[in-house]
Amino acid sequence: IEKRAKWNGIPTLLQKLYESSHPNSDLSHAHNFLKVLSSHLSMEAMSFVTEDMKTAQESTFPNTYTFDLFGGVDLLVEILMRPTLTMQKKKPKMNDDLVKDCLSVLYNCCICTEGVTKSLAARDDFVLFLFTLMTNKKTFLQTATLIEDILGVKKEMIHLEGIPNLSGLVQSFDQQQLANFCRILSVTISEPDVGNDDKHTLLAKNAQQKRNASPSRAEVNQVTLLNIPGFIERLCKLATRKVSEATGANFLQELEDWYTWLDNALVLDALMQMATEDAEQSSTESSDESSLATSPLRHRLPQSMKIVHEIMYKVEVLYVLCVLLMGRQRNQVLNSTTPLYLIQYELLTLHSIWKLEGGSKTKTQNCSLSFRNKYLLLNSQELNELSAISMKANIPEVEALVNTDRSLVCDGKKGLLTRLLAVMKREPPDSSFRFWQARAVESFLRGATSYADQMFLLKRGLLEHILFCIIDSGCTSRDVLQSYFDLLGELMKFNIDAFKRFNKYVNTPEKFQTFLTQINSSLVDSNMLVRCIVLSLDRFESQTEDVKVVEVLSECCLLSYMARVENRLSFLFRLINIINVQTLTQENVSCLNTSLVILMLARRKAKLPFYLNALREKEYAEKYPGCLLNNFHNLLRFWQRHYLNKDKDSTCLENSSCIPFSYWKETVSVLLGSDRTSLCAIASYIDEPFMDLDRDLLED
Repeated sequence: IEKRAKWNGIPTLLQKLYESSHPNSDLSHAHNFLKVLSSHLSMEAMSFVTEDMKTAQESTFPNTYTFDLFGGVDLLVEILMRPTLTMQKKKPKMNDDLVKDCLSVLYNCCICTEGVTKSLAARDDFVLFLFTLMTNKKTFLQTATLIEDILGVKKEMIHLEGIPNLSGLVQSFDQQQLANFCRILSVTISEPDVGNDDKHTLLAKNAQQKRNASPSRAEVNQVTLLNIPGFIERLCKLATRKVSEATGANFLQELEDWYTWLDNALVLDALMQMATEDAEQSSTESSDESSLATSPLRHRLPQSMKIVHEIMYKVEVLYVLCVLLMGRQRNQVLNSTTPLYLIQYELLTLHSIWKLEGGSKTKTQNCSLSFRNKYLLLNSQELNELSAISMKANIPEVEALVNTDRSLVCDGKKGLLTRLLAVMKREPPDSSFRFWQARAVESFLRGATSYADQMFLLKRGLLEHILFCIIDSGCTSRDVLQSYFDLLGELMKFNIDAFKRFNKYVNTPEKFQTFLTQINSSLVDSNMLVRCIVLSLDRFESQTEDVKVVEVLSECCLLSYMARVENRLSFLFRLINIINVQTLTQENVSCLNTSLVILMLARRKAKLPFYLNALREKEYAEKYPGCLLNNFHNLLRFWQRHYLNKDKDSTCLENSSCIPFSYWKETVSVLLGSDRTSLCAIASYIDEPFMDLDRDLLED
């Protein structure tokens, strides 16, 4: 049967491995059999990695499949865990090389045979046992690699507090091991990606929060890590360690050559040897972070490969820091001894390496850091520039700027924000990096609108660059366009100079029509910009004593367009029509708030009945009486439950609109009024036969 099935003697070898690995037996014989088995499996694993196989199948990797079929995976788990099963006080110690080979074979099986990783992940005892193997520097790398693969498919996130002596384990790591360990930690502290399906609407999330008010497992794990003495300080030290200097004018080309070389199987051997030598050095020399950069092999590798090897450690460390900075315990991280601007600097320096990923979104990109003072992203000269802008405009400096500790700001000719702008401008139009870069710049502007902050960026050509990307670059990426609409809204809000610059760039009817087409192609993406234009127009119309404002109001095509009531109504119709309670998500709930802004401004001018009647007429014109208004009524009922929840922070609505939250609440209450004689109540505009306000669509 074996010859016919082409099992290559694997069942027989497994039988011998089993017989030679009984308790109290000489495991050197078992190790010899395992080495023979490993030689059968390693070539298949190498083939999988180098050929970039998408799915592992029995026919593709027959040796690995046969090994698992005849119980090889279970046998290796049993061999590894055997010392934990003895009743003796002094646990028998297994040979390090045997442990390493067991772990390597298990990892090969995981990547080549479907289902092996999941079966190992289902064994909580084995997963926790693997962490105990990380105390041994000689088996650390193989253990970490296997754990990372297992946790990636585990259905339930593990409890870090369940790992035996986690604090002691982490404190025993040298800097290289800690950086590698961050690959594992990233899986245990990140909230699962919930996607955009119906189960993850705001309605479902609110219901889930009511059912389960306790912190998520990821949040509990974050607290566990932060309770480890010196953990944050060590991560910051790793994240800000200086990387080897790039030399030569052809550095980026060398990086690309190295990236191509990675497809060759020889590089895997080189990396394994390098890791082994690093581990051996760590056990005999100082365990500080300098050991990351030195080993005999490294001097024989390309300079670019050395740098990438060091940077890849930093990516993992920075990701963990980013997640912790976005969590509930962010203040504990912000109180660390390392200034946060140093971490930001490291994120920026990784840009060249990200480009090698072909535009894919890497872990670190998905993070945005929290700041107590955003002005630490600037240098002293740029802070002085902000002060000068405020003085020229005869407006007071913002308190955060005045209170900025100048000893902590950036040094060099340019601050980090300015450098980020330069990096963003060099990106191709559809590059996914633009999305995250624009989000980072927008976060600098987000909050209470600052004229000085806006002018600082306007003077650096940001508005013209965004308009080029939207109108002239041919960009088709919805994510990138959305990020630029949002950034443009924050940059232009209430700023008459920005609208003047807009009109100077969009100087032909063709350009303006292209701009409108981009906005109208997806209101979910562009509605924040629409909100900015509506709010700005409302403010400018109250400043008619200012000659410059009057001039821009009369000349700016964008303001003139939004000043026409039929255009505002058109936006209002579509904003209400593209959402309903069942489809509201974190991404599109802004459409509801933008529609509310339009109606709040109308209410201020006593024109709310006019707008509600226009909605009613639109329904009848479309031959769907009651449809639009019933939907809007239900949306507003959801808004009340969502935003009046004591856990919800309403300051973002105030800051984005400069409208007190009390006026938001009051307007919603007026619209939801039950008095059908009220001209400001939605119910007054729905004819009785089409009234559908009693159905409770807000329950599960």
